[in-house]
Formats: sequence, structure tokens, C-alpha cells
Amino acid sequence: MILGVPLWALAVIALALLVGTMVQGLVGLGLGLVGAPIATLVPPELMPGLLLSTAVLLPLLQLATHREEIDWRGLAWALPARIPGTVIGVWLVAAFTERQLSVAVGVMVLAAVLLTWHTVTVPIDPSTLVGAGVISGITSTATSIGGPPIAILYQHRSPVQIRSTLAVYFVLGAVFSLIGLGVSGELQAREVWLAGLFVPFLLAGLWLSRRVGRRVSAVRVRSAMLIVCAASAMTLLVRSLVA
Repeated sequence: MILGVPLWALAVIALALLVGTMVQGLVGLGLGLVGAPIATLVPPELMPGLLLSTAVLLPLLQLATHREEIDWRGLAWALPARIPGTVIGVWLVAAFTERQLSVAVGVMVLAAVLLTWHTVTVPIDPSTLVGAGVISGITSTATSIGGPPIAILYQHRSPVQIRSTLAVYFVLGAVFSLIGLGVSGELQAREVWLAGLFVPFLLAGLWLSRRVGRRVSAVRVRSAMLIVCAASAMTLLVRSLVA
């Protein structure tokens, strides 16, 4: 047992983080989709602090070696817009049930994936960046899934820009959330320390993603990213229906 967590539980979380990191290293998001359900089922008392801490560490590890093509202009519009989105998300959490929110977000993300897969190309401009930032703030606060709105917007950019821009967005967003949890007293020190123990598995996941990424074209990366977004929406829907 380490810091009060059984070794078998740590092994299960480590495997989930390894797979989630490999997916995120390839398409730009996926750690939360794979890691959150597993971590919530195994030691729920460690959530959301443990996953948010790893959500800070992973993008930092990505940016340590890949900082090219970051869309700083786009982030300058999307990140501030996340703040009012977070406020709206807090209000929605208070006004609606978790099931209602999960169904609404799941349907919205699925509709966006279907519309943009072959038919609609959304331009990246200040209005769409602000809109995606607000929606991401709402969905991340209400359901812990905030990546798809930004990922769908950037789906036609190069894989390198998708991964690096989303990495910056995720690390700053996770920092905002951790600060909020810390101020409210909902963040425990052991959650942060445990996240540090999983760094070798994050590094292994990134290594695997780079080995796989050399054999994957930009078109396939875009398709995989949209599939991950759709899977996150389906996860929300299934979770809300069986709860």
C-alpha cells in the first residue's frame, strides 16, 4: 500500500494512464476519456485531484520536447473564454442533475462530430474560438470532459499543431481547476504526490504514441481524434443511462 492506496489499485490506474497517454500523444486528447472512468471506479476518493494532476503533468511532458506550431493566437481567444464558461458550468451543475447534463453534453458532442466529419468545416476565427472556449469551460466543469469542443475546431490543422495547442490548453485549464479545488479545500496533497508516481507510465505512453505516430497519416489522426471525441460523448451517455 502506498499513501493509503492498495498496490493493485495503483497498478490498474497506471495501466489506464499508460493507454490514455498513448491515445492523447497520438491525437491530442484521450487521457481523461480512458483514465477518468477507471480511476473513478477503483479509488473514487482520489478523484478529481489525481486525474487533474496528471492532466497537468502530461501536457508539460509533451511540451518539453514538442513546442512547435502552437497556435498562441487561438489560445489567446479560447482560454479567457473558458472562465465565463466555467461560471456557467457551475450554475448548470446547481440547476440540473448530473444525468441531464451528461445527456445534453453527450448529444451535443456527437452531433458536432457527425456534422464536421464530412459536411461542415468550422473556420478558426475569434468568434468560433471564444465559442469553443466557453463551451469547453461549461462541459469540463459540468462533466469533466472539456477537450472535444477545441479538438473539433482544430481537426483540419496539422497533427503537430493539434497536439501542441491542445497540450497548452489542457495544462492551463487543469491548473485553473486545481487552484479552484485547492481554494475550496477539495484537493489533497496525496493526490498530487501519487500523480508524480505515475510519471514513468506517462513517459512510456508518450514513447509508444511516437512509435505509432510515425506510421499514421494526418488524415488518420483526424479520424482518430473525431472517434475519441465521439467515444467521450458515448461514455457520458452510457454513464448517465446506467447511473
